Amino acid sequence: MTREGTSTLIRREDYLAPAFWIRKVELCFDLDPLKTIVTSKMQVERNAAVAHGPLKLHGEEINVLRVLINGESVSFRTEDDTLVIDNAPDADFALEIRNTCCPEKNTALSGLYTSGGSFFTQCEAEGFRRITYFLDRPDVMAVYTVLMRADKTKYPVLLSNGNLVEQGELDNNRHFAKWHDPFPKPSYLFALVAGDLVAREQRVRTRGGKDHLLQVFVRRGDLEKTEHAMNSLIASMVWDEARFKLPLDLERFMVVGVSDFNMGAMENKGLNIFNTSALLASPATSTDADFSRIESIVAHEYFHNWTGNRVTCRDWFQLSLKEGLTVFRDQEFSMDMAAAPSARAVCRIQDVRQLRAMQFPEDSGAMAHPVRPDSYVEINNFYTATVYEKGAEVVRMYQTLVGRAGFEKGMTLYFERHDGQAVTCDDFAQAMADANPGSELTKRLDAFKRWYSTPGTPRVTARGSYDAISRTYTLTLSQQNNGAAPQVIPVAMGLIGHGGQVLPLELQGEAEYHGNERVLVLDQAEQSFTFLNVFVEPVPSLLRGFSAPVLLDDGLSDADLLTLLTHDTDAFNRWEAGQRLALNRILAAVRSGTPLQLDAAYVDAMRSVLNHPQLDAAFKELALTLPGEAYIAEQLDVVDPQAIHAAVEAAQLQLAQALRADWVAAFEANGTIAGGYQPDPVSVGKRSLANLALAMLVLDTQAADAAVWQGRAYQRFKDAGNMTDRLGALAALVNGGAGLADSALERFHALFKADPLVVDKWFALQGRAPEREGRTFAKVKALLKHPDFTLKNPNRARSLIFSLCMFNPAAFHRADAAGYVFWADQVLALDAINPQVAGRLARAMDRWTTLTEPYRPAALEAIRRVAAKPDLSPDVREIVERALASGS
Repeated sequence: MTREGTSTLIRREDYLAPAFWIRKVELCFDLDPLKTIVTSKMQVERNAAVAHGPLKLHGEEINVLRVLINGESVSFRTEDDTLVIDNAPDADFALEIRNTCCPEKNTALSGLYTSGGSFFTQCEAEGFRRITYFLDRPDVMAVYTVLMRADKTKYPVLLSNGNLVEQGELDNNRHFAKWHDPFPKPSYLFALVAGDLVAREQRVRTRGGKDHLLQVFVRRGDLEKTEHAMNSLIASMVWDEARFKLPLDLERFMVVGVSDFNMGAMENKGLNIFNTSALLASPATSTDADFSRIESIVAHEYFHNWTGNRVTCRDWFQLSLKEGLTVFRDQEFSMDMAAAPSARAVCRIQDVRQLRAMQFPEDSGAMAHPVRPDSYVEINNFYTATVYEKGAEVVRMYQTLVGRAGFEKGMTLYFERHDGQAVTCDDFAQAMADANPGSELTKRLDAFKRWYSTPGTPRVTARGSYDAISRTYTLTLSQQNNGAAPQVIPVAMGLIGHGGQVLPLELQGEAEYHGNERVLVLDQAEQSFTFLNVFVEPVPSLLRGFSAPVLLDDGLSDADLLTLLTHDTDAFNRWEAGQRLALNRILAAVRSGTPLQLDAAYVDAMRSVLNHPQLDAAFKELALTLPGEAYIAEQLDVVDPQAIHAAVEAAQLQLAQALRADWVAAFEANGTIAGGYQPDPVSVGKRSLANLALAMLVLDTQAADAAVWQGRAYQRFKDAGNMTDRLGALAALVNGGAGLADSALERFHALFKADPLVVDKWFALQGRAPEREGRTFAKVKALLKHPDFTLKNPNRARSLIFSLCMFNPAAFHRADAAGYVFWADQVLALDAINPQVAGRLARAMDRWTTLTEPYRPAALEAIRRVAAKPDLSPDVREIVERALASGS
């Protein structure tokens, strides 16, 4: 497919095995920013199971110098980014290709490119074809040996996958390094790094008694910010070997940071390449959220060493095989690292909030697709929340249905069967079922696999009926998902009395008592479950721990929700009850078109949470944070972004005013933590609650002591000993519209202008600031001209443009359509530089058809304008064409 050509739809049902296999690859790189020479020597064999045909190799933006088979020149032709050899031998043969590429001009950051004077690669999904011609598909797995030659002064560090086997000096101040990866891998896992880097090193010994070298490479000046990443890597190694018996399998494991990167990080075998935002951390420049994110991403990429590298995807439709599974694994790791039950619950709540904010809207938008998509035009567009986060929820349901021990048995069987192979989601499902005969999963395996093929978010309706005479409670569950066949939905549940009693669960028809919590399996359109010996009318606590990625309508009243908020033993459902109480009030105001007015019962409930002596600070902060505007919009058939924003702002202000004395007490109790900075769960929770309290105290500008709290926020901003407190105070000033905000922003930039990652925070804070009379939108447009802003760095583009278009609905959705004009301008500008980043930004219009007047027609006009550009990349074209189709 060429940039100017017609987009090609690729279908899962059309999968065919390759006509040839490449078993071994020897790569030689003579590195030069403007003209890198790549020599590839491949051991190729014809696939006897596929009909005879030509050898077709993928390639983009490379210049072929020669092609040899068994040492002799061979005729070839190129067509549509494919090199074709019509008369390839039937017997095994050696294929050599020599070509050049230009890393310096590679602004797409896919393939081999330069950043900050160093060389880096990003080959997932289809970047390797920008390095040399190859069978660039995940089911072609080869053993790689890589030789690199480069100027020793400019590029003293030369890295590739696997183990270092040789290095030495060359003439003219050049040197070389040779690397060998003993494990077969697809080309998307290839990596190369060359530059002037420094490393933090640590030697560790696994449980099996093997010694390994761990290295974290960064540019000079960043080494002191790598301690947390190294500690996270060591913790990940220990956890994976303890939990799943999966040890590190190479002599060394390397992590490298780069500031120009399209993703968070990449799991290349033994040589992970990280966006510096996902690697570098220090208390002075990184927030608690940064520390948590780094720990999670380091773990995620390390866990890919087995779930993604040792066993990989047969084709890109199976992407969730590795990504959904590995997200689940990093979520489990984070919860295990949190240790305490309350901290584990906070982790789970945060994961579900992310799912609802990103994946639920995707499931109902123009780009909706199953966890295992059926087709795509550009695979880069399917690195989505559905594949990752919903995919992780599907994996979590496996564990729910077979149990923790059963899940580990399934993982063991999966690796016994498929180590070194490229496989499918069905292979994983079969291993789980076969390892757990007689389980709820095995009984329903075919039905369970519908989670991979059915788009959309199922809706579960629950209604209960209590018979006081017979002391029975009947719970009826039903499901629907746009007419699709029923899913297998595990519903973790319990019953709570209005007085807080935890009730036993004795299910009619079962001989054994199952305690106070159990999992019901809903696999029909409607099912009823009757519980015996229920001595008081219960409130059902359903979907505990968010046991399935569904929308739940349980019909509970405010009184029922208050019971769960006060008494539920499941922390997730306790939080959920508070969110539901807020959501009900916001939606009522939006639907009626009347100003929101919080009632005393809700305010008193929130006061009780804030002042509860046993609840953790982290849980309080989550419970007192209102539902996100994107999630609120998901509950509506017709969306008025300004009405939603007005209702949310009104709720925030009323909570700020009604609980002012309580916010003061919360801030004083949590605003100062003795000792040095630590990102442990207790300290993180205290800081998060203190920052929320401060934001609420600054928000009420009409309070008698408003000036006092603005002054205290500014002083905290100046004196803060860590970035979490400093940025929290700055956000309170900016989001509260305080008069000191501009001064604080200037001071912040002056303090941190030399640190790109902190400057990103500065841009992002202004891009997400609440819209007030168009000032935020005007500020963002002005910041496009700031000397520190550039479209070429993905982090910087995301910090400002994405913050406005994707995370600030009130500033983006304007009645004058200026936000949509801005979006179209930036999508087109980014597409000329970096189509992957442009494609991500294009997703801001996925749900334009739900918008009310005057937004809907203006949004359509902007989408049509982007779609009309003739040389649009496949990344953006697929998204805008699907958006247009969704409105037809």
